[in-house]
Amino acid sequence: MSKIHYPKPDKINKELLMFDDLRIDPYYWLNERENPKVLDHLQKENEYTKQMLNDQQDLEKKIYEEIINRIPGNDESVPYFKNGYWYQSIFQEGKEYPVYTRYKTPDQKEILLDLNVLAEGHSYYHVATLSVSPDNQWLAYGEDTMSRRIYTIKIKNLLTGEMLTESIPNTDGVAVWADTNRHFFYAEKDDTLREYKIKRHQLHETADQDVEVFEESDESFYCHVGKTKSGKFILITSSSTLTTEYQFIRSDSPLESFTVFLPRERAHEYHIDHCQNQWLIRSNDQAKNFKCCIASEQQYSKLDWKELISHRSDVMIDDVELFNDFVAICERTDAMTRICIYNFLGDREEIAFQDEVYSASLGINPEPDARKLRVHCQSMKTPATTYDFELDQKQLKTLKVHSPKGQFNPDEYYTDRIYATAQDGTKIPISIVGRKEIQHKQSPLLLYGYGSYGICIDPSFSLSRISLLDRNWKFAIAHIRGGEENGKEWYENGKLLHKKNSFTDFIDCAQELIRLNLTDAQQLCAYGGSAGGLLLGAVANQAPELWKSMVVAVPFVDTLTTMLDDSIPLTTGEYDEWGNPNLKPYYDYIKSYSPYDNVKAQDYPSMLVTTGFHDSQVQYWEPAKWVARLREMNTSASTSILLHCNLETGHGGASGRYKTHLETAMIYAFLIRSVTLR
Repeated sequence: MSKIHYPKPDKINKELLMFDDLRIDPYYWLNERENPKVLDHLQKENEYTKQMLNDQQDLEKKIYEEIINRIPGNDESVPYFKNGYWYQSIFQEGKEYPVYTRYKTPDQKEILLDLNVLAEGHSYYHVATLSVSPDNQWLAYGEDTMSRRIYTIKIKNLLTGEMLTESIPNTDGVAVWADTNRHFFYAEKDDTLREYKIKRHQLHETADQDVEVFEESDESFYCHVGKTKSGKFILITSSSTLTTEYQFIRSDSPLESFTVFLPRERAHEYHIDHCQNQWLIRSNDQAKNFKCCIASEQQYSKLDWKELISHRSDVMIDDVELFNDFVAICERTDAMTRICIYNFLGDREEIAFQDEVYSASLGINPEPDARKLRVHCQSMKTPATTYDFELDQKQLKTLKVHSPKGQFNPDEYYTDRIYATAQDGTKIPISIVGRKEIQHKQSPLLLYGYGSYGICIDPSFSLSRISLLDRNWKFAIAHIRGGEENGKEWYENGKLLHKKNSFTDFIDCAQELIRLNLTDAQQLCAYGGSAGGLLLGAVANQAPELWKSMVVAVPFVDTLTTMLDDSIPLTTGEYDEWGNPNLKPYYDYIKSYSPYDNVKAQDYPSMLVTTGFHDSQVQYWEPAKWVARLREMNTSASTSILLHCNLETGHGGASGRYKTHLETAMIYAFLIRSVTLR
């Protein structure tokens, strides 16, 4: 790459004082979103990145064309049945967005929403959950045109096709109908984008007439609204990182007051559903990995719970689907998921899938009296497959294999599970995929990690990843602590004052891959986003010599300053994840790993850092500041640190099934070129 001078933002020192500890932040001013100089700087960053990546334009174009040519042009989801209709989404050749339909017979399909029409004139477009009223006449849906995850609820008359003029701004996009077919409930956001109020809307009234039914006053909690499987009750959920609380009313009595199911208790997480006049409760009360209990509709205090599935120290109950005659459970152990079926006597049956290392999940199962279970399964080399498990025949029926278009043979690839030994002796699972001919050879390898919020990164299939694998790359997932791949304890050992385990686990996984001669430091790259960007930022500070390059997406890298600012989204709700830095032990600990605060003079690997100007989860200024500081301190003359800011999107990047891969192609080309250019 030719030498081009990177943009240098002005330095305006900001003093940040806490516990007699003075930090000087010269780039703090970049958080002034409305300041023209901020936008000018971001545009200069984009131009610099474009110039630096000019040599890879042909490769980018080639990879992009490869990816979109694998996307089936005309594609349909597997339909599911609910309340008298089959529901299905349809993609049409060359179109970015789905068309949502329903029908009673396949020759009478009715278009609910054509997102391609609705998206016209918008650079970004996303629709949240579609919600149809019980009488099948009204559709409510949430629309986001800015990528800030702020949805406006709109309403359509499905009998006439008319869009009502009334709309409800500033919501999470989810509407839950009462049985009256005139009322629905939704969650409203505050200035920090926290869902903090539940309101009731009545058709043909304006949003300012909506009735507040609940306000969540604890700033560490979010509230949402839902409905039980039976349809009999509407639920309000208040949840924080560690604690949940449910309230309910009957769906046919929307004007009544909500009743608390079980008052919140610190560190008690529970989840409820209702069917056949009984409650199902998934609870971690004296059961770290959760247990399942049932209780009658009228008597549901803890004393009335009857244990259906007991707690197990080595298995976490991850998801539950309730039916009239059985309960389907998604269980998690050893960074794997399995689907099991329990009757109400506690008898258990596990559904068997073929791959040794796979990811299984529960599908859409809206009908409580069904005798079959919709499930999905995939591996890192096997495309996602949708099945129905027939309970009476005890057989899996394949409904659809979501294969790439064109020639793709899973047998040409391998997938494996290996383990790294962490510094404290813990075995860290690593899932890996590649072409069979390089399985035992040294090659370029992209290692992915996340490790926060208990979110599990499962070994799943990627249509776009084939463009790396077919260039003789391997791809691996480090199932580090901070997720829940091995249960709640795995999560707890990667958060708060144990957060550094996530970073050292990732480093240990990288070293194990090198030790096994699967790659080397000149071919090993890393990829992480959001909290995974924090991971990579910390790892880059601690072990920069391990990596040829890094792709760091929408990264949470100014951790300490952000967690001290309770005016921006997420902060107060995340004290139980990172710790509250207004308390000195957490302040000191977060400061000791916060990527922005720990950049130092050393050789850093090449980096491509991405962000979105409208990001509601990690504000754009975090990566912008971090990149500026990294460049100041980087002592390597052979590496480049680049920032790409999408000025039209937020945390999730571009919308549309084709457009989103423009950035994918840029990332893959960057990685390939970084390894090629020695």
